[in-house]
Amino acid sequence: MGTDPLDEELSHRRTAKGQRLLPPAAGVVVAIAVYAVLPGSVLFAPRFVIPAIEAALLIALLATSRTRMTRGSRWSRAASVCLACLVILANLISLGLLVATLASHSAPPGGLLVAAMQVWLTNVIGFGLLFWELDRGGPVARRKMRRDELPPADWRFSQDENDDAVIEVAVNSSGKSGWIPTFLDYLYLSLTNSSAFSPTDTMPLTPRAKILMGIEATAALVTSLLVIARAVGSLGQ
Repeated sequence: MGTDPLDEELSHRRTAKGQRLLPPAAGVVVAIAVYAVLPGSVLFAPRFVIPAIEAALLIALLATSRTRMTRGSRWSRAASVCLACLVILANLISLGLLVATLASHSAPPGGLLVAAMQVWLTNVIGFGLLFWELDRGGPVARRKMRRDELPPADWRFSQDENDDAVIEVAVNSSGKSGWIPTFLDYLYLSLTNSSAFSPTDTMPLTPRAKILMGIEATAALVTSLLVIARAVGSLGQ
């Protein structure tokens, strides 16, 4: 009897070096730094409370996972999801305060524009982290489980449907190469969703994926409209 193709593909993923934790960790560090320098008018707590909580969660994850996502536990995955949700929630509250500040004309235009860019950037990072942790059971499951044992996918990447393309394209498809999405793929998904306000090359498949992408796109749209409104207002002054 021949070897099961799914077992061969899983063996390839298991013997690979794993998914580096450095890119998502760097994303969290950037989100912490950006939040820490937001204008005081869009902060709902003392400046370093939220960054301190995020840093504590990040340190705990780094201590258990070291440099590669090769193993995991329920609590470490729960901590990672909580970290991403905290980044997103704090950022959405800051966006609400930013809108209120704009309506009250209580802050200089330049500060509001910088704050809007900071909120947009944190939006991209936060949702990228959450997408990365939720899809197909998380980064550890995507590397260590057979495809027929993985939870249903939340997103369909272009590599997931390129098996029958021309050779030089199909060679990197999920079915032929064992490709699995990494953090950078989810960060790109988050970036394009925040830029286009809709899916681009990666399609949401589950209700929770559609809800999360809808929330992200709406937040990005409000941020963009905020910038446009301030720009138009400045022209009339």
